[in-house]
Amino acid sequence: MSSLLLPVLITLIATACCNGALRQSFSDLPRDSAFDFVVIGGGTAGSVVASRLSENPGFNILLIEAGPSNEGVIQSEIPFLLLDIPSEFDWNFTTVPQAAAAGRVIDYPRGHILGGTSSINAMYYTRGSSSDYDRFAKFTGDSGWSWNNIFKYILKTEKWVPPADNHNTAGQFNPVFHNLKGTGMTSVSLPGFPQGIDRRVVQTTSELADEFPFNLDMNSGNPLGLGWLQSTIGGGARSSSAIGYLTPSILSRKNLEVVLNTQVTRVLEVPSNGKSKSFRQVELSIGSKLVTVTARKEVILSAGTVNTPHVLLNSGIGDAAELRNIGIHAVLNLPSVGKNMSDHPMVTADYNVNSNDTFDDIRTNATLEAELITAWEASHTGPLVTIGTDHVSYSRIPENASIFSQFEDPASGKNSPHLEISIANGGVFVPGASGNQVSALLILVTPVSRGSITLKSNNPLDPPLIDPAFLSSEFDTFALKELIAASKRFFAAPVWKDYIVAPAGAFANTTTDEETTRFIVETVTPAFHPVGTASMSPKNANFGVVDPDLKLKGAAGLRVVDASVMPFVPAAHPQAAVYAIAERASDLIKADWE
Repeated sequence: MSSLLLPVLITLIATACCNGALRQSFSDLPRDSAFDFVVIGGGTAGSVVASRLSENPGFNILLIEAGPSNEGVIQSEIPFLLLDIPSEFDWNFTTVPQAAAAGRVIDYPRGHILGGTSSINAMYYTRGSSSDYDRFAKFTGDSGWSWNNIFKYILKTEKWVPPADNHNTAGQFNPVFHNLKGTGMTSVSLPGFPQGIDRRVVQTTSELADEFPFNLDMNSGNPLGLGWLQSTIGGGARSSSAIGYLTPSILSRKNLEVVLNTQVTRVLEVPSNGKSKSFRQVELSIGSKLVTVTARKEVILSAGTVNTPHVLLNSGIGDAAELRNIGIHAVLNLPSVGKNMSDHPMVTADYNVNSNDTFDDIRTNATLEAELITAWEASHTGPLVTIGTDHVSYSRIPENASIFSQFEDPASGKNSPHLEISIANGGVFVPGASGNQVSALLILVTPVSRGSITLKSNNPLDPPLIDPAFLSSEFDTFALKELIAASKRFFAAPVWKDYIVAPAGAFANTTTDEETTRFIVETVTPAFHPVGTASMSPKNANFGVVDPDLKLKGAAGLRVVDASVMPFVPAAHPQAAVYAIAERASDLIKADWE
């Protein structure tokens, strides 16, 4: 262990019951607290698990979050301000230089706040295809992960609510596939403020129906086509896991403690009567000291795709040879820890437009934005209730494409897309750089490239090395070129004739194949949808990190519940899948202990 963390081990020895509260630091806990379950990470999944386990008054739960509270963070609350969230609510990670992407070091935001990345993300609610989940089931040998079996958990998390403007949503979604009973936890709604381009986008589905057919509801399990975006927004405000699952009434439960501003460094082995090693102890960094807390039943590691392997590796759980090379004693040899990282690569197509009805005028006018924030605070209505994107399209690369002579189709099935186009009513990353704009976020949702999370040093407080390995597969570059070509066809539809002026910014230089390749290499960024670094695999497999019940392979007392367990990235923004996984995991844990 690093000399920076020479520990004064303070063990929380427990005999009494907890007193439910939101604690600003670990030292605020009563000294006699005892916990059946310790949940590491109050993010998208961890908040769900802690909330659901606390439904049983016989369980005592401690939820540990490294970041501060989400309460009162207006940039998180207001959907439109999602790109303005202060750095204190972000881990402020960066990638290692990306060899195939011009050697660039790329920012890699992750939520350092209660609610985790669900408190700072773009709020897309896209479930993916039914075959995404069926592939999970087939790969793991556990039918419980199939679409038909996971769907009840998808509905369990969702609380369908009207959009902020209460407009008539007939023809914009299919209620058959949603929870309209008000029993869910996370609010989901359609766009709550009309965009000037909405009519043109929908008209394109008629003019180019073969390539961009209208899809009434992309969350039906069959997402192909273009439809209205559904978002985790309720009452004009973000609905994160913290807001949905850690409500004041839930936080008042006497068997739930939530501790903020507390970073977990390792999970530790405790004596076990069984044959397997048991990891029921959690080590925390409190200033210059290390503190431990022991779960009587289980530790649930929900630190996310980046931090979950970081904790495991620092705990001596990973590839034994790699750990020894960095000076960490290997406790459990699991070579797959931190491997198999998959994220969606993205480029942006910007166009100058013949209109002033775009959100560029808000993003470039601080006075106007301040006025709109004041109006939002009063009514939770107006243009700030939206992220500026009302529609998303999913499509497949043609089956006769030349790339399939070299690569197997990476999609999970024929109803699963390769390509996503999200249409934004303004310049997303450089608003108003050359006048009013429309942007298309072009996302490859079936990447073949695989990266890793590794350690920088044996100091648990050092950030991990994040390597998404973007464009390391030729397939990904080919597919991004297909996306660029598709976006050009989309905006060449007749309805855009008098609206689109010309490509803008770097995207203007994508005329030739060589220029397009250079554009991709020089501008590709993550969509920030990493999964796979603590992947599920079949029960007796000699690869993977967790079994299908999410228990750590070859060990007892520790489960992983977050996006890192997904062996493949869904063909969608993954938060809906993470919620469903956390809901099922909660039932699996309850079944073992109730």
